[in-house]
Amino acid sequence: MVAPATTVETVFARTAPPVPALLRSDRIVSVDLLRGIVMIIMALDHVRDHVTGNAFIPEDMTHTYGWLFFTRWITHFCAPTFFFLAGTGAYLALGRGKSSAQVSRFFWTRGLWLVFLELTVINFAWTFTLRLGGGLVIWALGWSMVVMALLVRLPVKWVGAFGVAMIALHNLTDRVDPVRWGKLAPLWTFLHVPGVIPLPKAQFFFVLYTLIPWVGVMAAGYAFGAILRKPPADRQRVTFWIGASATLAFIVLRAARLYGNLPAGLPFGMPFSTGAWQHYPQLSLTVISFFNVEKYPPSLQFLLMTLGPALLLLAWLDRVTQGGHLIAPGRWTLVYGRVPMFYYVSHIFLVHLLAVGAAIVFGQPSTWLLHGGFFGAPPGYGHGLPFAYAIWALAVVLLYVPCAWYAALKARRKDWWLSYI
Repeated sequence: MVAPATTVETVFARTAPPVPALLRSDRIVSVDLLRGIVMIIMALDHVRDHVTGNAFIPEDMTHTYGWLFFTRWITHFCAPTFFFLAGTGAYLALGRGKSSAQVSRFFWTRGLWLVFLELTVINFAWTFTLRLGGGLVIWALGWSMVVMALLVRLPVKWVGAFGVAMIALHNLTDRVDPVRWGKLAPLWTFLHVPGVIPLPKAQFFFVLYTLIPWVGVMAAGYAFGAILRKPPADRQRVTFWIGASATLAFIVLRAARLYGNLPAGLPFGMPFSTGAWQHYPQLSLTVISFFNVEKYPPSLQFLLMTLGPALLLLAWLDRVTQGGHLIAPGRWTLVYGRVPMFYYVSHIFLVHLLAVGAAIVFGQPSTWLLHGGFFGAPPGYGHGLPFAYAIWALAVVLLYVPCAWYAALKARRKDWWLSYI
């Protein structure tokens, strides 16, 4: 007798939703595929955070090296693409029978829900404590949706102009210190300068993801949805040229050391920026310096560097999926792209638990991971990058079955609450 197959492919095939359910005619498959790709890549950054135990950030030019920086850099594509496609998906919902009033209501209700999730469930997933957390990516996504609830009442061209203008011009305000706002300094921290907002009783709230320019990215994505309503050949051509233009603009601005990245050495905000790129004795460090642009808040150069190639990939995915057939890796990826919030919340819990388990198995300190984890690793903690990649692959595989179940549930049911998770 031949033993039944037990490969990963067989497991995926057995748990995947039926192909017709994945390839619904009212959705653009390439959008969900791109979203699935960035969700998978995103988990790599969070695994690295939890298991490597590095005392420095990968953007630190005095300590970084090629493989470490690439592991961080490739995940830079995730947040911009996720925000952009959140706007795109909302616009496409108009073509599925929803009115602008319904889309507006969905934006503000889901936005407030995401803010609540960030401060409660997601904060607990990161830290395994009940302490007040910080303003991370879902926080900014939620507040951006609340703003978008107002913007979607405007003509789509105005929404697009607002988004592009915010992306292009927000670096003009980089040198505005929050202290200039006086008592309203926390507002500027919330809007544009990452930092700490003091609270009563010696407490504080840390804002890493600011509203500007993330809401602009979502607004630009919303207007981009109008392009995706064009016939396939037209939208592929326009998407390609937008992506190519953005990528070229990044190269020109970065190479010429022109406008569009946070200046180095500001005495406030997040001290991550290295400013303009520099020549180093090692070619690898020079290349790293060129691509080492600011994420907090995302500079114009950062957004051009990430959204440009993402749109080029979207144009290609849209072209190759026109026949309605997906090979197995595409179907697997599509599952993650159909349930991004379910995947996001689940993967934080899983990655955190895997880090605890690995620490116990390898005899490393683990208690700290149960009481605030993953910054400030104690002596004796940490694994190499190959181990981080292995844990990442394991996490993605383990998440497939629950994500496939939830994707199938969303495909066959239309309960209102399914749109919020």
